[in-house]
Amino acid sequence: MYETPTYIKRLVTPNGKKAPASRKVWSIDLEKVWLPFFHATNVTGDTSIPSEALGAPLRLAVKADGSIRFSETTGKPIVRVVKDISDMVRHVREEFTAQLVAHTQGVAENNPDAYNESVSKAVEAGKPLIASDNAKLLSYLKAESEAKVEAETDKVPAGVTA
Repeated sequence: MYETPTYIKRLVTPNGKKAPASRKVWSIDLEKVWLPFFHATNVTGDTSIPSEALGAPLRLAVKADGSIRFSETTGKPIVRVVKDISDMVRHVREEFTAQLVAHTQGVAENNPDAYNESVSKAVEAGKPLIASDNAKLLSYLKAESEAKVEAETDKVPAGVTA
């Protein structure tokens, strides 16, 4: 029987804690999660992210000529996560994804009947929901189309047939 690794069990177990909103990198809090994590990995020798990157993780975005970039929509300066950190986050994301895929393959290979049954059960359970959504969408599109046709016929001058 395949034993689920502890780190996978922890990923799917809610801990009830929700951090206040701040700058996110890969939807994870930069200040409360990534920076402490990367300090820890630097201490253990698993990474060597420069102190400057950890000390000033957010930087003004600049153009090729060195001038500051501003948002065209808001007019505010654009702030980016420093490359050393964003590169490491990308690496963690890729490794995380690989571990999820490996775990899934391990379960599917070691317990194919239960895995296939779970997939089949989910597909069957989803069919009525998909059908309901499709019916709602078709109903909406039909009503929109009829409203458009009616609006167009209202625009036709008197005495002219459409």
